[in-house]
Amino acid sequence: MVPLRDDIPTRSTPYVTYSIILVNILVFFYQISLGPDLENFLRTWAVVPCQLSATCPTQSSLTVLPEWVTLITSQFLHGGFLHLAGNMLYLWIFGNNVEDRLGHVKFLIFYLLCGVLAAGTQWFFSMNSTIPSLGASGAIAGVMGAYLVKFPGATILTLVPLGFFLIPFRIPAVFFLGIWFIMQALYGIASLSVPTNIGMESGGIAYWAHAGGFFFGAMLGPLFGMFRDDVSY
Repeated sequence: MVPLRDDIPTRSTPYVTYSIILVNILVFFYQISLGPDLENFLRTWAVVPCQLSATCPTQSSLTVLPEWVTLITSQFLHGGFLHLAGNMLYLWIFGNNVEDRLGHVKFLIFYLLCGVLAAGTQWFFSMNSTIPSLGASGAIAGVMGAYLVKFPGATILTLVPLGFFLIPFRIPAVFFLGIWFIMQALYGIASLSVPTNIGMESGGIAYWAHAGGFFFGAMLGPLFGMFRDDVSY
């Protein structure tokens, strides 16, 4: 299913959401300009679970920064154009409403924190993996979790594949996001016996990062002020 837009109006311009999208796009174009140096770049700035656990046979990270920094930098890296496009589409649709409720500064903190907790969830289930984990999916899942808590009655205009055709349907957010979360959790359970990573085209999908990000977003959203109307920007 491909979401197109929701029906919840915003009261402010989502500058942080737009800025995050722009930074992700710029970083991706930088990535594709690296050529053969891309692998070293990803192993330096993406989360390599065994490097974070200090269990790698050899530590290949080139950065002098602490390894935990990759929990943040990895959120702005992507494994391919479709990976980037899909993530930015979801952020475009759901990020503006969450930013509108939290305010710009708290939304940025919320977004990055959800990304860190999502990556940490995936790391917990694959501590010794040598595959770089990257992508905005976990942070965006957190945004989706907060959105569901605040706007369960919203409707999402969605393209649903029926045979060879994509038919637009208006789907309640509680079903669209609820089913999405259940699928990530079930796939996460099924993937416990296989290596997974975030959005790398040659690897799998980090279902635990998605499920973890969604869960923490749903929990943290109210704590950050999703239900307050007197938002300070």
